[in-house]
Amino acid sequence: MVKIDMSDKAVLITGGTKGIGLSSALYFAAAGAQVYLTYKWGSDDYAPLYAEFEKAGAKKPLLLQADVSNDEDNDALFAQIKEKESKIDYFISNVGFAQSPKDLDDYKKRSLYKTLDYSTWPMIDYTRRIKQVFGKYPDHVIGISSDGPSHFYQGYDFVAASKALLEFFGKYLSVHLQKEGGRVNVIRFGPVKTESFMLIFGEAFFEFVRSRGIPDDLILSPDECGKAVFGLCCGFFDAMNGQIITVDKGYPFQDNIMTQYLNSKMNKD
Repeated sequence: MVKIDMSDKAVLITGGTKGIGLSSALYFAAAGAQVYLTYKWGSDDYAPLYAEFEKAGAKKPLLLQADVSNDEDNDALFAQIKEKESKIDYFISNVGFAQSPKDLDDYKKRSLYKTLDYSTWPMIDYTRRIKQVFGKYPDHVIGISSDGPSHFYQGYDFVAASKALLEFFGKYLSVHLQKEGGRVNVIRFGPVKTESFMLIFGEAFFEFVRSRGIPDDLILSPDECGKAVFGLCCGFFDAMNGQIITVDKGYPFQDNIMTQYLNSKMNKD
């Protein structure tokens, strides 16, 4: 069995106290890496979060409050990390935020720009800042996307647009970083039962999916997403660069008219 040792590595994950970010952090920390997690909102009591790391036998993370869209916050964030680290080996651009329009009248330019500020630009801005502060790009940059650019989700208009642009810039960033040995890949996840997904769609979405005969185990968990992020950074996939990798357990392939037809036949029989 191959053991991954990241005891000399530093990892920065934006929006890392919940969902995919937190699950990714647990795998990096369990491998010995020092993990830095940013957050904007949340409880002052992070004892339950620290307990998750302790339970996993993982190194305790450092939590840093920062709004990824705020330059002053980001200046302070990198100054704090610089006091402790000489480099950042892995950067996971995970944070995302957007308003959910109900119809075309809800489309506002400022809403689109705000979404890009949170969901697209940080991957570029943080990658550039890492080079400016530490003199070297990360070995790996991972952008967290979704299948929103190619599937319709109600109220997901601005998020989908921001993720499509994230994927576009991921390819171009990979060219710039490759010159110095860095890699940039974007993971496009299918539906994941996270707090942010639930806020937009609610439990009713998953109840409907079950009613159509799609089993629960085809819906991604945050833990499965965290494994995918860690896997791309552990060294086994270093030949990958500039890729948009779809991780969805094959859910879209089965979620079609034929599946509904077969399920209706089974129910009749």
